[in-house]
Amino acid sequence: MFQTKSEERDYAFIPNADAPVVNRYGQSIETVPEGHELRGKSLNVNGDKSVGSNPNRYKQHGFYFNADNCIACHACETACAEKNDTPPHLSFRSVGYVEGGSWPDYTRLNISMACNHCDDPVCLKGCPTRAYTKFAEYGAVLQDPDICFGCGYCTWVCPYNAPQLDPVKGRVEKCNMCVDRLEVGLKPACAAACLGGALDFGIIETTPENRHQTLTQIPGFPTPEITHPNIRFQQTRTLPRELTRTDSRAIRYERDEAGDSPYKTKLRDTGAAKGWGLKDLSSREDPLVIFTLITQGVVGAMLALILGPLLSPSLAEGYAQAGTVTQAVLLFALLGLQTFALALSTMHLGKPHRFYRAFNNLKYSPVSREIAGIAVFFNLLGAYTLLASFPMLTAWLPESVANGLVAASGWGAALSGPVALWFMHKIYRIKARPFWNHWQVLTHFYGNALTLGALTVALVFGGVLFAQDAPLAGFLSALAWPVALGIAMEGVGLWFHARDNQKIGEAAASHHEQVTHFAYSYVARNVGLGIALAGALALALSAPQDGAALGAWFVLGAIVLTAAFIGRALFYVLVVPTSMPGGFFWRNPAFQKHARETGLAHLPQTGVVMDGH
Repeated sequence: MFQTKSEERDYAFIPNADAPVVNRYGQSIETVPEGHELRGKSLNVNGDKSVGSNPNRYKQHGFYFNADNCIACHACETACAEKNDTPPHLSFRSVGYVEGGSWPDYTRLNISMACNHCDDPVCLKGCPTRAYTKFAEYGAVLQDPDICFGCGYCTWVCPYNAPQLDPVKGRVEKCNMCVDRLEVGLKPACAAACLGGALDFGIIETTPENRHQTLTQIPGFPTPEITHPNIRFQQTRTLPRELTRTDSRAIRYERDEAGDSPYKTKLRDTGAAKGWGLKDLSSREDPLVIFTLITQGVVGAMLALILGPLLSPSLAEGYAQAGTVTQAVLLFALLGLQTFALALSTMHLGKPHRFYRAFNNLKYSPVSREIAGIAVFFNLLGAYTLLASFPMLTAWLPESVANGLVAASGWGAALSGPVALWFMHKIYRIKARPFWNHWQVLTHFYGNALTLGALTVALVFGGVLFAQDAPLAGFLSALAWPVALGIAMEGVGLWFHARDNQKIGEAAASHHEQVTHFAYSYVARNVGLGIALAGALALALSAPQDGAALGAWFVLGAIVLTAAFIGRALFYVLVVPTSMPGGFFWRNPAFQKHARETGLAHLPQTGVVMDGH
C-alpha cells in the first residue's frame, strides 16, 4: 500500500463528506450496492493483497477545479509526473489556458486537466483490446498499458486529451486517479500538491470547503454530454465575451450574450494564406490512407465481379470472353492487395505483435467490429479465389456441392464486404471529432468502393479484351455507370459536409484549414472529381471503341486515384478534435511540428519526440 508520511498535512486527505444518492446525470454515486460481489476485493496495488481502509471506497470520486484560484504554477503537473515517473513527452495532467480582452484589461483563464474518470467512458467502449476497466473502487477508469497494442483509438474518442499515446513505447498510458493513495485516504498527488487551492478531489457532487459552485463546464472545456465526466468547476471571475486559445487551433469561445450564457465553441479566423499544403498532407495515419482505399477498392471489385453479370448482359459476356484465367489473376491480385493492406494496418500499431487482441471488444468497440468484418470478408475472398481458380480442389465432391461452395464463398465475400465498410465508417463517427461525425463518411467510403472497384475490373478485363481484339464498348460502358455513381455519391456527401461543417466549432476550424492552408489541394480534388464524373458519364453514354476506349479509361483511372489519395489524406489531416486548450509550448500542434522540423524534438526537455508509431 502507499506509505503515508508521518507529517502528512490535513489538506492531503480526502474529506469524509455527505454525498447525494445520484449525480446530476442520474447516475448512482454508490458504484455497487452493499453486499455486491465486487465489494471487499483488493486492487493488488504493487502486488499488495490487502484492502484499502477508505470508508467511501465504493462511491464515485472526481476532481474539483476552481478556475478562479489557478495560477498556472504547474505544481499539479510536476507532482503527477513525479508520482507516475512519466517521460517528458507524456503528461497525464496538464495546464492549458485561454485568454481574452484588450490591453490593459487582459484576462487569462487557466485550466488543469487530466482523466475525468467518466460515467460513460468512451475510451473503454472504443478500445478494441479491453485495456480499460471502470472499477467499483472510487469509480476509477484504469488502463493497462501491457494489454494495449497502441492503435490510439482511445486518444481519438476522448474529448479531454486524457489517454496519451507514447510513440516511443508504442502504447497508451493515462491518469490512474492515484488509487494507491486513495486506498489510504489521501487525495491524488496532483490535488495534494496544488499551491493555490484550485485543484481538489473528493466524492463527486460534494463541494470542498469555501467553495459554492459545482459547474459541469467552463470556457475551453468540451461539452460534458459526450462522456458525463466526473469533474466539477467553480468560475466566478468576470470574463470577456470572447476567449481564444494560445495554441494553433483555430478555435475561440464566445458567450452568446453578456451575463451567464454558456460559452460556445466558434471558429477563430487565423488569416492563413491559401496554399497547397502538400508537405502537411502526410501524417501518422498514412498507412490508414492506403489501408482504407485498398480495402474499399477490393470490396468494390468483388461487387463488380459477383453482381455485375446479374445486372448487365454486357458484363457477363465480357467476363466469359476474357476467360477464367483473367478472373483468377484478378482475384489473386485482389487477395494480395488486401493482404498487403492488412499487414500495413497491423504495422501501424505501436505493438504489431499484439494484433490478435483486436477482437477482444466486439460488444462495444467499432475497431473490433471493423477488424472482424474485414477478417470475414478476407477469408471468404480467399476461399472464393482458391475454389473458383482451382476446380480440382473440389473435384472429389458432387458437382452441385462444389458449385454451391464456389457460389457461397463468392456471394459471402460480396455481401460481407459492404458490411465491413459499414463497420469501418462507424470508427469515424466520433462525437469528439465533429469533422468526421457526419454521414458523408459513409458516402465517401461506399462511393470510393464503387468507383475504385469498377475501375479496377474495367482496366484488367478491358486490357485482356483489347488484346483479344474483342469488342469493348458495351463492357466498358456498363462499368462506367458504377464509377459515375460512386463519384456522384461522394460529391453529394462532400457538398453537404462542407455546408454543415461551418455550423460547428471544431468542424468549422477543420473547414477553415481546408479552404486556407490546403485550399489548392482541396480545389484540385474537387475539380478532379468533377472531371472524373463528366468523363465516366461520357464513357457510359458514348461507348467509344477499342484503343480509344481503353486509353480514356487509363486517363480516368489516373484522375480518380489522384483525387482519392488527396481526399483521403485530407480526411485524416484536417480533423480538429474537441481537445483541451494547451499553451504556447505544450500541447500546441504548431510547436510540435516546429520542434520536429528543426530538430528540437531530439532534446528531451522540449517534451516532443520525433514521429514514430
